[in-house]
Amino acid sequence: MTSRIIIAIDGYSSTGKSTFAKAIASVLGYVYIDTGAMYRAVALLALRGGCVSGDNAVDETALRRLLVGGGPVDISFRTSGPGGRSETWLDGENVEKEIRTMEISRIVSHVAALPFVRGYVDRRLREIGSGKGVVMDGRDIGTAVFPDAEIKIFMTARPEVRARRRYEEMSARGHSVSYEEILGNLSERDYIDTHRETAPLRMAGDAVLLDNSDMSIEDQIQWFKDLLKQRHLCGY
Repeated sequence: MTSRIIIAIDGYSSTGKSTFAKAIASVLGYVYIDTGAMYRAVALLALRGGCVSGDNAVDETALRRLLVGGGPVDISFRTSGPGGRSETWLDGENVEKEIRTMEISRIVSHVAALPFVRGYVDRRLREIGSGKGVVMDGRDIGTAVFPDAEIKIFMTARPEVRARRRYEEMSARGHSVSYEEILGNLSERDYIDTHRETAPLRMAGDAVLLDNSDMSIEDQIQWFKDLLKQRHLCGY
């Protein structure tokens, strides 16, 4: 029987990490965990709780009280809808649509940079992944959450490609946004993610780089299967 493993996928915003992670989880019959959605749910909690000011500054004391001071916050993933799509729930409410807005995109990196937020999310992720057989994507999965993951992949793409993908994704969802706004937001998030004090975004020393600027999702899946064959993992 082939042993189940943990696959950690890190990288910049809008590189298609979630699409890629979902695809390879499907190939292997693994569970996909959208860690970015968990941080977005915390950002929504902060926004609803009045913990974010107009300049995106976060009231850490107030958010800490909401997140860990008043009883456990329930952030979970449920599979529903066409194709068994995973959706994010916050305290029993489906918030999948709300967490994908530009309003949340503008504040999520500020919220995720807080050490106590990262500690909360990391603990939840380790609980979820303890049984292995999971694919997780995020910013510090291979460096902080699961440094012993059997496969680590770091994804990147050219900024203009990432902005175009994000623009098309949000437009398809009915959000009114501009390409320039998205490109600026990605640049800001890149800076915050790579310069935060706790678990900054970086490529793990034993990770494999995947630049998918000019690759289709089919190309990426084949690239992944080739990687499994090279490593003699998961029956390949």
